[in-house]
Amino acid sequence: MAQPLMPHATASWLVDNTALSFEQIADFCGLHILEIQAIADDTAATKLTGRDPIRAHELTQVEIDKGQANADYRLQILKGPEQVRRTKGPRYTPVSKRSDKPDGISWIIRNHPEITDGAISTLIGTTRTTIAAIRDRSHWNIANITPKDPVTLGLTTQRELDAAVGKAAKAAGIEAPVDTRLEGDREALISELRANRDQLARDTEAAEHGEVPTRAEPTAETLFKR
Repeated sequence: MAQPLMPHATASWLVDNTALSFEQIADFCGLHILEIQAIADDTAATKLTGRDPIRAHELTQVEIDKGQANADYRLQILKGPEQVRRTKGPRYTPVSKRSDKPDGISWIIRNHPEITDGAISTLIGTTRTTIAAIRDRSHWNIANITPKDPVTLGLTTQRELDAAVGKAAKAAGIEAPVDTRLEGDREALISELRANRDQLARDTEAAEHGEVPTRAEPTAETLFKR
């Protein structure tokens, strides 16, 4: 069952302004009857300011009259107005970062031209008009726009940017960029692990035969690898 927006304050008003029973008020406000008793006796931990449910469009005087005339009647809350929900659109950007948006847009246009204006709008939280103006260099402040990574600027996250790049690359039929900067180090590490595993196997075999394990002398190549 729907309940008043501020149940305790509403209960306080009903106690002070109506002849409804504690059970009726407790049922309507979704509270325990002992809470209503504490409000009525002024023993609640916090003194409440009553909230008129009639003015709040949660209850009518007719409904209250029905309840006062019949102690077994259960009050029915009115369906309040529909909550105004934020429509889907560009994300909210703090005021302090809004001046950085053109720099972030310019960076994406320069480094990832395959990303559509719609995707940029979602990432940065801007309009297609602004993106188009920066793209064709007709933006009023184009002379002062410097391409900067939007992740560094705090306008989006690396995960969201990577997802947009990957989606745009797939749609354009091109291969998404792969970071190969650590590829050489990875291969060297794998080789070293294999060598260590083979040496351990030789040491174990030598120990089983009562021999002293021998270690290969380090070379300049292995020293530099380490």
